[in-house]
Amino acid sequence: MIVKNEEVTLKRCLGSVSKFVDEIIIVDTGSTDGTKRIAAEFQAKVFDYEWTSDFAAARNFALSQATSEWSLVLDADEFISNDCEDEIYSFISHSPAIGQIKRIDKFMSKDGVSFEQSYISRLFPSSCRYSGKIHEQIVSDLPRVRVDVEIQHDGYFEKKKSDRNIPILLQVIEENPQDPYYYYQIAKEYRGIDEHDKTYASLKQAYSKITHKEGYAPSLIVNFLYAIIASGHLDEGLAIVEAEQDFLSESADFYFVSALFLLELILSDPDQYSDLIPYIERFYLRALEIGETEQEGSVIGTGSFAAHHNLGVYYEVIGDLEKARQQYTLAKNYGYAPSIERLSLL
Repeated sequence: MIVKNEEVTLKRCLGSVSKFVDEIIIVDTGSTDGTKRIAAEFQAKVFDYEWTSDFAAARNFALSQATSEWSLVLDADEFISNDCEDEIYSFISHSPAIGQIKRIDKFMSKDGVSFEQSYISRLFPSSCRYSGKIHEQIVSDLPRVRVDVEIQHDGYFEKKKSDRNIPILLQVIEENPQDPYYYYQIAKEYRGIDEHDKTYASLKQAYSKITHKEGYAPSLIVNFLYAIIASGHLDEGLAIVEAEQDFLSESADFYFVSALFLLELILSDPDQYSDLIPYIERFYLRALEIGETEQEGSVIGTGSFAAHHNLGVYYEVIGDLEKARQQYTLAKNYGYAPSIERLSLL
């Protein structure tokens, strides 16, 4: 781990993992709170490190201190949430590979608390090293294998780290102007501080540069559509929805955001776009047909309760209250509060 002033979350993190690791390596980049004291409670080996605005350098320094053959990398605002000890030991007992673990990011959306899942390379031989000043990646030719380790991450929930991250990302973009990944990442930072125009502009740059072979490409396209809605650049969205249906034919998130986009487009000019109304229903039904998936960047609910609820709203608006009740009831079965409220009003 690399840490700085993490006394609020560090105990939760270390408590979730300490029972099945041989050593804990913590690199501190200048804490002034109780971080080191908490680390000592878990017999962690703590090393001081002068921060240079380079996450890979700090990560690699931490890895250089490890004496174990394998390393599991966590951040202080994460914690393991499933019983995965046997899974970890099974993984490291086989041929060397890079273990990708599931991270569930908690964030605030306009509909309330939401959760996005991604798969990140965090379990690997300690000889591996990182590259990249920010959103650093393990550099290795070893195969990537998903491991049943699940971590919860709430470090960005109602918190902002943009003051730290945006200047680094701007520098990296200047050094790598053709790399869509960094435009994608800085767009996330802008979205977190409600800079919708900058989010849109960054994702437009990213979208223009992707090859569609990138693992994050589906998430990028979905987020670009959300940014188009939020920034009001609706005239650009329809072409993207039409162009990406083959590529994202199995993405519930894509059909979910496409339905949201079509509603905004129709409301912006009913005379021109009213013929698209039936596609809202079709897209939500397609999202439900696909269901919840393990796809990179998918938001939990777009293939289940959130789609049921939005479809219920659609039916309620067009006056089909029986179908609306059916959809709200299906969402209610997940405990989805907005649907429970709508049912009480109906």
